Amino acid sequence: MAEDWNRTALLVIDMQKDFIEDWSSVALKGAKDIVPNVIRAVEVARQRGILVVWVVRENEPLGRDVELFRRHHYRAEKVGPATKGSEGAELVDGLVIKEGDYKLVKTRFSAFFATHLHLVLQGAGINSLVVTGVQTPNCIRQTVFDAVSLDYQPVTVIIDATAAATPDVHQGGIRRLHGEVEGVIVKAMGMFALYFKVRVLDSMQNAIMFNQHYPKVSLIGGVG
Repeated sequence: MAEDWNRTALLVIDMQKDFIEDWSSVALKGAKDIVPNVIRAVEVARQRGILVVWVVRENEPLGRDVELFRRHHYRAEKVGPATKGSEGAELVDGLVIKEGDYKLVKTRFSAFFATHLHLVLQGAGINSLVVTGVQTPNCIRQTVFDAVSLDYQPVTVIIDATAAATPDVHQGGIRRLHGEVEGVIVKAMGMFALYFKVRVLDSMQNAIMFNQHYPKVSLIGGVG
């Protein structure tokens, strides 16, 4: 990871109640478990002077700004997921936007698509990203792809501070992410670092096997 932390930003993606709390119809089963690690990642970022970027959805009540496949969730008589001003659009308890942080509203999977994130990061002199949040095969994956395309280096995914609908989907998403991006990363960035605790891959043996299969991947424990 970059030694110059002032040139690094932490992206916290979609850590909102509708995607995490049990009472939500669109909550991700694996999301609540990562909340403590996301909180810790934010704390570490602030201690190191890393810019914290809160990437959220705040959808229009009728869903006119969301993807077509999501629009059935939004009706005049029903509050859809992450509707602006709703409880579900709030950050999960324990995560708080503070002075000096940056909040970005997105309407698609990628934090870069149709937003001004790249301009903001460029203006702040940021060239390295750390990614946390939900969910791995959608918003995390697409944001990472776009970051690589925009020449951020390195792009780091903290595995135990990202999640998907289930642990299996998450782990599969991480493996596919590396496999799909590896050529681009090797050529454009040199290395794609995946930070995680061994428990995510069940055992040290699995971690060793993973490292042997993907020798360019750095296996480093936890967010602390």
